[in-house]
Amino acid sequence: MISTRRLPPLRFVTAVVVVQAIAAIYFLVDGVNDMLRAGSGMTTLEASLEALVALGLLAGVVLGVFAIRAAAREARETEQALDLARGALAEAIEREFASWGLTASEADVALFALKGCTVEQIATMRSSAQGTVRAQLSQVYAKAGVNSQAALMATIMEDLLPQRND
Repeated sequence: MISTRRLPPLRFVTAVVVVQAIAAIYFLVDGVNDMLRAGSGMTTLEASLEALVALGLLAGVVLGVFAIRAAAREARETEQALDLARGALAEAIEREFASWGLTASEADVALFALKGCTVEQIATMRSSAQGTVRAQLSQVYAKAGVNSQAALMATIMEDLLPQRND
């Protein structure tokens, strides 16, 4: 099942990890420099805190990289699942149209109608007269056993959705 949680954009997470990496490198270099200049009066506590901060930032960078990889993998898997679903839906609609005996033109018009297009929009997209589109829609409705665009959509949904046994 596709997750409904909202993840931050991948670019944002990547930018945060890059900033963390830069900060970690800075603290590591600073800590090494401070240790080399042992006579600067820096206490062991200060050096330990800087080391702890650097380790924390490095851990954040590592976890961030894993999070980015996981998010990218999840996005790819979700896109693949959607592609499969789109393909399956298209095939199911084509089978339904074939079972109704629609011509290629009628199937084209029916698909536009299923997408919610008006007669005028369909006519424009198909470079056809509105009267032609109305006639084709009438044929589609008759072959599907419905009398409106809404009923056509409902019939397709009813035929494609699994039956529930209540």
